[in-house]
Amino acid sequence: MSKTLDIIMAGIISGIVAFTTSQLGVTGTIIGAVIGSMLYQFMSHFFKEPLENVNTLKTPKRVESQIVYAFPLIIILAIEIIYLLSSFYLGPREIFQSMQTATDWNLFRTIGVGLIIMGVYPLLEPDRIPPIYGLAVLGVGVVKLMAGFVDYNSPIVALYSPIFQHFNVLISIVLIAVLLYVIVSIIQDSVTIIRKEDQSKISKGELREIEL
Repeated sequence: MSKTLDIIMAGIISGIVAFTTSQLGVTGTIIGAVIGSMLYQFMSHFFKEPLENVNTLKTPKRVESQIVYAFPLIIILAIEIIYLLSSFYLGPREIFQSMQTATDWNLFRTIGVGLIIMGVYPLLEPDRIPPIYGLAVLGVGVVKLMAGFVDYNSPIVALYSPIFQHFNVLISIVLIAVLLYVIVSIIQDSVTIIRKEDQSKISKGELREIEL
């Protein structure tokens, strides 16, 4: 479990450093390293250390699945927040344009497809991720995929593109709320599982002391 989280965190941090370096050069490397270090400490405190205390076979797999599932959602949530702020502030607008350029202006389409795939997973593995979260993520993915094709010249796109053009801020706020709900719920579920496991260990320890 610990090794899996280490690999995930290393990949995320490497991606952050690579992106900031490509955009800002040496300065970006420093900034990316600082952000990566802070992110690593955050993840270690809230995810890695609590999970290392869980020793049963079934529980860690479920918790691991939930935490791994939440990681990309956190990143996508951050991107969506930047997109929302880009409508009001210059700094976020420049960051968002940089991300669009880095993905060859396919950012929303990529996010949409990724979220749709992630949304299907809980429907196939309901024992690990509650299906309700999958449906929520699936819905967000469909909306982001539709937003990614707004600039396409198509009769179908022409039907819904005015909605995104006039209500893009409201839609973004709703998507942020949905993603935040899923992320917080998953983290709460994981914490609950860990606490139950800890209480079970304490109860077993007390029973052993009584027997002795």
